Amino acid sequence: MERHVLEKGEIGRSCSCFIETLALIGAFYTAKTCFTILSDTYTLIRVHFIPRLVKRADLVKLYGKWAIVTGCTSGVGKAYAKELASHGVNIILISRNKEKLEAVAKELVDSYKIETAVIVADFSKGREIYSVIEKALMGKEIGILVNNAGVFYPHLDCFTSLTKPNIWELIDVNIGAASMMLHMVLPGMDYLDYLSQALYYEYAPKGIFVQTLLPGFVSTKMIKFIDVFSKESFLSPSAEEYVHHAITTLGISRRTTGYWPHTILLMLGNYVPEWLWAWGMNRAAAYLHGTKTL
Repeated sequence: MERHVLEKGEIGRSCSCFIETLALIGAFYTAKTCFTILSDTYTLIRVHFIPRLVKRADLVKLYGKWAIVTGCTSGVGKAYAKELASHGVNIILISRNKEKLEAVAKELVDSYKIETAVIVADFSKGREIYSVIEKALMGKEIGILVNNAGVFYPHLDCFTSLTKPNIWELIDVNIGAASMMLHMVLPGMDYLDYLSQALYYEYAPKGIFVQTLLPGFVSTKMIKFIDVFSKESFLSPSAEEYVHHAITTLGISRRTTGYWPHTILLMLGNYVPEWLWAWGMNRAAAYLHGTKTL
């Protein structure tokens, strides 16, 4: 009888110790989650709201007279060119369509009374184009580089469904162009997400600010195959609305969505299991690949 009581007591103490351990783990997790939410909320307010309440930044004084915008004839690139021009920054426009480039340049000169320069270059051609670009940039005081040129699949699809020319185009335009433009411009100012973060730490002591933008859906022709996001909305703003928000984060955040509703979605997304994201994307790709639209 006494042995039985002792065993029950030992089991009770073991259970109590186990419960206390679980409670401690739960308290630690809750505290960590609360701290993360508070930290994210502070960042949201600091990056997206406070800059809009203070005086508009003098970008020419902060960064210099000229900015380069690649992929600038439509969408986010064109909106960035217009927003920078509204701050008095001269714009060097780089894209592959000469007629569209000249039309954008004329619009900027007429609307904002700035100087422009046009460089016709097709980044999908690879290394052969960069000597022309480098020559055209000589003598310019370049303070801002907007690496916006990019290509995307005609619809969501699996990687193995791409052709080799598709893959090389993605590499040349989305990765090669950004890297080569940075390599040309950075020396005169004294891939992508991780490259920008590394460059920030390398060149911050020299007064160079490197920013990575991680936007959600922006209503441009690049996502026209996704009906629900191709239409302008609160979560899928126009390129002009997106850039109007994003430009206020320049010099404040080195890595941001640029648009506060997208930041909230990113914060919420951090609490969604990775398997659920993968499942959702696979479902969306399969749905669109079946010639249907979301």
